[in-house]
Amino acid sequence: MIVIPANGRIPSLTPEAKARQETDGVGRPMRFRLARNSPAHRPEDLGVGERCLSGFSTGPPITPSAYNDHLMVFQTPDHVVLLTEMVHEARIVPLNGRAHLPDTIRGWLGDSQGQWDGDTLVIESTNFTPKIANFNTPSHALGSGETLFLTERLTRVDADTLLYDFTVGDPGTFTSPFTAAIPMRRTEQPIYEFACHEGNRGLVGILRGARVQERNQLHIGR
Repeated sequence: MIVIPANGRIPSLTPEAKARQETDGVGRPMRFRLARNSPAHRPEDLGVGERCLSGFSTGPPITPSAYNDHLMVFQTPDHVVLLTEMVHEARIVPLNGRAHLPDTIRGWLGDSQGQWDGDTLVIESTNFTPKIANFNTPSHALGSGETLFLTERLTRVDADTLLYDFTVGDPGTFTSPFTAAIPMRRTEQPIYEFACHEGNRGLVGILRGARVQERNQLHIGR
């Protein structure tokens, strides 16, 4: 997916980001999709995906996954809505040129502002919560969303193809910006509800298993 830089790889982390990564990887497991370095003492020790707060492909930026990859885009004269099938997130992007929210207001999806550049919709997003990463892969969470500046572009290539590309900019995390391009194919298949939280028994099972493990360790200690 990476088209810039030319080697097709995510740039290296800065030395400062590497140091933060080692510290935050243990101190803030909520930023990881998986529960890493965590005995799951409480729900907050688990990753945001396991808690149904955010999906590993919902974005922003939106990335392909193994399932639930549908994206619905619809618009009014003043707004565009990006609805992802994963975790059924609906990101509302105003097109009226209003200023970004104050820096003190942070959210899972950040604060997005859009404008048209010819036939391309350009979306700039800031104000992400530090509880998510700057950029996620299926197995890693890199940097902090607190310093993420994201630019997304949606271009209608033909009747059945939407080109989605995004640029991650954060000089405090990566040694250079990087851009990925993802062609999306039109489909008539509807988006179904992703009832993760309503039907998720994983969190209960993980915490119950941790309590059993603690009791067994206590018994062995005696």
